[in-house]
Amino acid sequence: MTEADHLAELSRRLTETAERLGQDGLDGDEARNLATTCAELAAEAAVELDRLARGGTVDLAPGQEELL
Repeated sequence: MTEADHLAELSRRLTETAERLGQDGLDGDEARNLATTCAELAAEAAVELDRLARGGTVDLAPGQEELL
């Protein structure tokens, strides 16, 4: 998968998750989980964009990728 493909996939997943978050009838736990997923996807996209802007890889601290 190319970087562009990965970013497109992240964007698609973020859009879908945000749309679900905007739906009526969500309970509190579901809304919280969807908001968390949105934040995780946005953070992953930000890291990928930063890496691409720098023209290389980003060295993550041990365990940091698990936070994303």
